Amino acid sequence: MQPNHGPQQYICRYCRQPSDPGASTCPLCGAPVDIRAAVSMSGWTRQPPVRDMARIQFGQSRCQIEGTLVPAADFALAPGDWIYFSHHHLLWADESARLDRMSLAGGWRRMMSGLPLVMLTGQGPGHIALSGTHAGDLVVLPLQHGQQIWVREHRFLAATGSVGYDWTDNRIWFVTGSGDDRKTHYPLGMFGDVFTAQQGPGLLLLHSPGNTFVRDLAPGQSLLVKPSALLYRDLSVTAYLHLEYPRVAGMSWWRSFSYRSIWLRLTGPGRVAVQSVYEPEEESERIRSHSGATSRQW
Repeated sequence: MQPNHGPQQYICRYCRQPSDPGASTCPLCGAPVDIRAAVSMSGWTRQPPVRDMARIQFGQSRCQIEGTLVPAADFALAPGDWIYFSHHHLLWADESARLDRMSLAGGWRRMMSGLPLVMLTGQGPGHIALSGTHAGDLVVLPLQHGQQIWVREHRFLAATGSVGYDWTDNRIWFVTGSGDDRKTHYPLGMFGDVFTAQQGPGLLLLHSPGNTFVRDLAPGQSLLVKPSALLYRDLSVTAYLHLEYPRVAGMSWWRSFSYRSIWLRLTGPGRVAVQSVYEPEEESERIRSHSGATSRQW
């Protein structure tokens, strides 16, 4: 008789949590378990989209991902379980589900297209469905107790009640113009969202336009990404502004300062994720001051 070593342990390569190797999808994040990791030569891992109708379990409740192009998250909430989300993501809800406005400390004010956003709570029993407004991926991040993660502004879709929410000033900016034409730019957005699993494990859902790529940075390892492409990062990863000034043939060095590329320098250790859809730079005026950016002229 062969000795019984117990069930085989499988670590999901996307949420990094112990999972069920016999399931078709990870019950914690919905990622397929029978797919080979696609890693680029530069070290990025393509995070596969959650399969249509995949179910994710949390506590006595579950979330089913429905659709592929603009997927929706259908929460089946047990009595007493609750989630919170921004009002503009609400797709539909059962009459039995209780919706309330969420009280947030610290003078939380968030705008989109000039209109204020309202944070809501949804409590079971009942179904509540949420979706983003662009084609892309639904990224499901299970958080263990005490785990924290920074998320780019306007990428948050929903979180379970055990996940605490706070916001932080990104402190990454640069200034162009002077006098009445002076303008302060925030390439990463003025604020970022910070989520913490405070009361045991929790679930965090993000909407990522386009495709999503994940990479682990070693201690001291750095890379440059476009600021608007950053989706989330571990709080152990530091972020700074970086400016590149290529020399333009036939143009004076002073005038060539209008030709620059704006980057975000990320330094490990920790995990970072980027989305393939980002906003290209439109400003070309000379940068007069910035938030302690590094720079290179070549």
